[in-house]
Amino acid sequence: MTNGFRHSSAPRTGRLRARLRGALALCLCGLMLLGQALPAFAPPAGAFLGDFTVKDEVELGKKFNVLIKARLPLVEDPEVKEYVRSIVERLKAVVPPQPFEFETNVLLHNAVNAFASPGGYIFVHTGLLMAMEHESEVAGVLAHEMAHVTQRHIASRIEKSQRITLLSLAGALAGAFVGGGGSSKGAAMAGSLAAGQTAMLNYSRIDESDADQAGMQYLVAAGFRPDGMAGAFEKLRRQSWSTGTDVPAYLSTHPNITERISEVRLRVEQLAASVRNRQDDDERFRRVQLLVRARYADATTALRTFEQAKPTDCMSQLGLAILYSRLNRIGEATTAFDRALACNPKDQLVWREAGRFHYTKGDRNRAAQMLQRAVLMNSRDYMALFFYARLLFDAGQRNEAYTYYKEVLRHLPEDSEVHDYYGRALGTDGQVFKGYLHLAYSALYSNEKEKVEQLRDKARAVIRTPEDQTDLERFDTRYQERKAVW
Repeated sequence: MTNGFRHSSAPRTGRLRARLRGALALCLCGLMLLGQALPAFAPPAGAFLGDFTVKDEVELGKKFNVLIKARLPLVEDPEVKEYVRSIVERLKAVVPPQPFEFETNVLLHNAVNAFASPGGYIFVHTGLLMAMEHESEVAGVLAHEMAHVTQRHIASRIEKSQRITLLSLAGALAGAFVGGGGSSKGAAMAGSLAAGQTAMLNYSRIDESDADQAGMQYLVAAGFRPDGMAGAFEKLRRQSWSTGTDVPAYLSTHPNITERISEVRLRVEQLAASVRNRQDDDERFRRVQLLVRARYADATTALRTFEQAKPTDCMSQLGLAILYSRLNRIGEATTAFDRALACNPKDQLVWREAGRFHYTKGDRNRAAQMLQRAVLMNSRDYMALFFYARLLFDAGQRNEAYTYYKEVLRHLPEDSEVHDYYGRALGTDGQVFKGYLHLAYSALYSNEKEKVEQLRDKARAVIRTPEDQTDLERFDTRYQERKAVW
């Protein structure tokens, strides 16, 4: 590259796999909370917390949000993120006004779980999306988790524990994550703050029943099938029996899970028939579930599932094509993508995935046609825009490529892969400061600690304008937030 600008990075998927270490990652989260995340706003030694204000709650949520992102990989695919966000938005529209905005992320983790922290930070595991059968079941879990936040259960417990400082709270959180039911499996399944709250602050039967009841109200008011909550709880219970994993702690507190499922079903029976008999609209859920399974699940297991599908099942043909691509079975992937396109030529997702595949294997002309079509069908498909930007840059249309890169980053500001390719493009084009800065962002959001310092220093060495200085200071703010929990 020009101007001595060089950077190499492993593919993003490789980095994700390298960072996934199962339950140990969640244990580390708790330990980091003890040592790093909260002392910044803990009271002086010997002071007691007393009132746990909304400001404290929001600050705790921010710290926890940064910590989770620093320890577990995120799924940045807009198709998946936007879908989960849409469920949260439906629920948020019917919950009482909150002094914060709910923020949604998807974690690449096989635990069947979701959690909402104080301050409204919601994380959904890919394992939950793969384990449920209906959208209303995913919504039921999220409604329960959001209810713990809106009812301020954790804040109330802290306020009642007059002798708990925020530092002590951090220790309790650490114990909850590491303890998780007494096993590493429990630590993985109890990977939610709501679950941690249960163990750490001794959630009462009333708290859990309150979350079930309020969550049910949100679920119904948002228009979902009300039996979704009980259905989700039942699936989680069955999974714990069949696999030997621990039930998430929000299902194992004082009221036993069987009793709680019965109570939820009783509430459903008391609803009007028109509400009880709502039908699930699972079309979008099925698409996202298939994409998650094809892209992130164990390849061997997922392959057996898709290979058993009928040839007329268009989405399963797409899943099969993605899996063949993951396994580097190029010929079979090409055939499967062709079948998926012929089966459903009006589906933007099929065009996007096919275009992504052909770009990766080097057929850029065909990729360009497919990605253009995907973008025309859905201008909010930022993954399609990302690959199209790469195509444009390869073709020498650099200004157009930069326009698309900026648009993608406007909506996916923490996507390390987008920062990586944009940074390398800028460096190749002689825009050295911006190039190094975006590579530093890439390293930051992929949690490559040593590279962050190196690339930041390189960016600082080539600052030329006040605007450059401002951009670096903005980066330093993000860096210090994450550095505090590393």
